[in-house]
Amino acid sequence: MAGIKLLSITNITIVVFLIYLSYTANTFYSMFRPPTCKNNNCLSAHYKPSANKKLKLYSCLSTSSNQPRSMTDSKCVTILNLDNFTINQSFDQTIHVPLVKQFRQNTTFYIHFYLYHDFDPFQDRTHIYRNRLISKYLIPQQNFMNLLQEKLPLSLTGVNEQDQKRSTMNSSDTPITHVLRTIRFHAINQDITFDRTEIPQELYHLITLYSQTTYGPLICSDELTSRLRDYQPMNKSDDTFELKVIYTPISIGRMRLWVNFERALESTRMYGFSDKEIDEIKGIFADNNLPILALTFVVAAFHTLFDFLAFKNDINYWRHRKTMVGLSLRTVVWRSISNVIIFLYLLDSGASLLVLIPAGVGSLIEIWKVKKALKIKVRFNGYKPIITFGEVSQAEADTMIHDSTAMRYLSYILYPLCIGLAIYSLIYNTHKSWYSWIINSLVNGVYAFGFLFMMPQLFLNYKLKSVAHLPWRAFMYKAFNTFIDDLFAFIITMPTAHRLACFRDDFVFLIYLYQKWLYPVDKTRVNEYGEAFEEETKSKTE
Repeated sequence: MAGIKLLSITNITIVVFLIYLSYTANTFYSMFRPPTCKNNNCLSAHYKPSANKKLKLYSCLSTSSNQPRSMTDSKCVTILNLDNFTINQSFDQTIHVPLVKQFRQNTTFYIHFYLYHDFDPFQDRTHIYRNRLISKYLIPQQNFMNLLQEKLPLSLTGVNEQDQKRSTMNSSDTPITHVLRTIRFHAINQDITFDRTEIPQELYHLITLYSQTTYGPLICSDELTSRLRDYQPMNKSDDTFELKVIYTPISIGRMRLWVNFERALESTRMYGFSDKEIDEIKGIFADNNLPILALTFVVAAFHTLFDFLAFKNDINYWRHRKTMVGLSLRTVVWRSISNVIIFLYLLDSGASLLVLIPAGVGSLIEIWKVKKALKIKVRFNGYKPIITFGEVSQAEADTMIHDSTAMRYLSYILYPLCIGLAIYSLIYNTHKSWYSWIINSLVNGVYAFGFLFMMPQLFLNYKLKSVAHLPWRAFMYKAFNTFIDDLFAFIITMPTAHRLACFRDDFVFLIYLYQKWLYPVDKTRVNEYGEAFEEETKSKTE
């Protein structure tokens, strides 16, 4: 018996999780530990990080990524020139990039970096060259409009005449050229000696050999922190555009981490991830520092573990559930409807797959719960489906009476608030379409007042003076995840209403925990599997 418990799915999952967490922590530690060379086959830095170098940035007429050979050959224009550049010193400059006619018509635009020591970067054999594509074909952001702006006076809707004209312009679905307004690049500011046979694989493409024993500065362009919001449409009438150049020295561990993340994100395109979905993941790295990223990784790992265990225990609970005694049927139905509404809202607002996929899976599980709660059975008479509902016991009928009473009182508050909020949103807010307004109104009702639909279960617990019928294992895993979601609410990109809903659930879980403390375990009542412990013991003794 003890062997069976040790080999349970939960225990195996936790052991695998701990092994994975330990392996990942060791991998990160090895990344940030500077490599050493203990033999004669070593590569050392040709220049110290404090040595003065020269840095030039060019915009060239050629739209390919090929390295320009001279100023005249590629018709290059110098846009930044630093004569006293050092690896250890960061800088932040805004420059004006000229846009000749050819630039405005072409679809790709590269910036070329040269780090060198002599007078001419094109002739210096020890130069470091990098390039960065700063243009991208993107669909313009869709305009929002007030749906009643033509039927109500402007003084009522609060929309001025200029915004009204702008919002009535149809958004084009045709991609146009957007230009990146901020570029970042980094260099390793540590004096590191590599063993030629143990150079980190992700740094191979950054190493420039000056001789058999020395290498040049390790410098790279930072694409991980460049978000789609940093791209702006190119106006063909402009002669120049502003480009912000930011340089920051970093450690070898951070550069290895950044390069690995960039490669991992690019590999997700093979699995159908779009630019927008990849951009949402980038937001985790772009908007947070390294300690926050480490905390995010640990928290995300535990979130995944608790999600799996919560789904497992929740499904196991409902799979064995034989009766609805002590459970609010209306809460189950409402939770299913609200999950579907939230999923449609997230889909309409273009939320990240990190948020969208769990919401979709949760919606399917909630629909399955409704089938179990209503005891629905579907059988086919030929091609014609026949739906039947199970019988309701007397104990379940008594539970439904309390459930109906709680919902009747809640409806006096809920329905007027939801209707009033929808009307207010229609008059004063902007929306993409009528469908978008309907979905937003429904989801605002779910987010703002949806926790009221959790109250019938609290009311039933109060009437029955028991919480033994609730799936406490699944509840506790979900409670842990709810507090984890509070952290993710500030890290992962999501709609504001969805972010506030994370804090709403904390309040409800605290009340459930209070009721569990308030009502002691009564073994004569049915548990989450519809069984009473004392009755089972009595039947065995007889």
